[in-house]
Amino acid sequence: MNHSASWKTPQNFLLLISIVVPVAFSSWMALLNNFVIERANFDGSDIGLLQSVREIPGFLAFTAVFVLLFIREQRFMLLSLSALTIGTAITGFFPSIFGLLLTTLLMSTGFHYFETLKQSLSLQWLTKEEAPEMLGKFISVGALASLVTYGALWVCLEVFAMDFKWVYLTFGGIGFLLVAWMAFAFPQFETHVQQNKKLVLRKRYWLYYALTFMSGARRQIFTVFAGFLMVEKFGYSAADVTMLFLINYLFNFLFAKRIGKFIGQVGERKALMFEYTGLICVFVGYALVETAEWAAALYVIDHLFFALALAIKTYFQKIADPADMASTAGVSFTINHIAAVFIPVTFGFIWLVSPAAVFYIGAAMALVSFTLSLNIPKLPQEGNEVRVLNWS
Repeated sequence: MNHSASWKTPQNFLLLISIVVPVAFSSWMALLNNFVIERANFDGSDIGLLQSVREIPGFLAFTAVFVLLFIREQRFMLLSLSALTIGTAITGFFPSIFGLLLTTLLMSTGFHYFETLKQSLSLQWLTKEEAPEMLGKFISVGALASLVTYGALWVCLEVFAMDFKWVYLTFGGIGFLLVAWMAFAFPQFETHVQQNKKLVLRKRYWLYYALTFMSGARRQIFTVFAGFLMVEKFGYSAADVTMLFLINYLFNFLFAKRIGKFIGQVGERKALMFEYTGLICVFVGYALVETAEWAAALYVIDHLFFALALAIKTYFQKIADPADMASTAGVSFTINHIAAVFIPVTFGFIWLVSPAAVFYIGAAMALVSFTLSLNIPKLPQEGNEVRVLNWS
């Protein structure tokens, strides 16, 4: 055995790519609201349009299965990460709505193809027994990378007072160098099951599709409007927002792996019921909050619930044909982003009339998700996908 290369495993590859995205995408996200307000003079409808455009590549994620006819998943993943990091690096040089739409589209195309491929390869390379804990570990490692990234961002903004464009260039460039190193450092890994190279939609996966759709809708409320609330209503600076992200990812680093274990112990149904109950309370809280401190607390709690969404992936892994992982990853990302394409832009106009209404609608979405989660069996598997309405 070549001990010098023993670290070059699929698990370590997945761990390392869990670092790249926080370095690039997290810095893009942390600076975005301040950048668009302070440099591009955005209002609620502008940010809604930008975020809808950002989600278009997610809606088109199903096309990944066609690209896989020409390129292997692992290589496609590295190319996607390159687009993500380059898009981030050049963002600060285009402080206009047209420039931001173009750089966001490049960054987002890389990000969403990467996320599709990561889900597919993770569920192929990990066993059903180790998946919940390992997926939690990936989140934990990503959170640690985010902690370092946000700490460095805060220093760049507060200590060195760097301009947005140089901050974007620095962190996007670091991400790109990491991707280039991984492309040469790791071998091409084999998968044990030949993946379907066509779109797969199966009736028996209907509950997974429904949960995925609602998860995409819920995510937009947090990603687009909760962050915008912090800046527009409570006047948070870029450094303040970065500090909030630091706190978020500290919690993820400390608890994500334990949350993965928790899902493995109590099962997907109970984990998701707990998540959606908490989200109903959080969204109502956003609608009513009047102090910056309570808003920050809600923001941190909201982010912590994201780790519980792992239960949707592990539920699918238990019920799915192993050959469906790659195709269904693309289909599920498209389903996840159906709501993501229209919610930001339409809710952006609702925001102009009543920000609270946006969050009340979010609470209603969480209630729908809670109802759906009641239909997950105690022991999901092929042939036992749901408790009622088992369409095969």
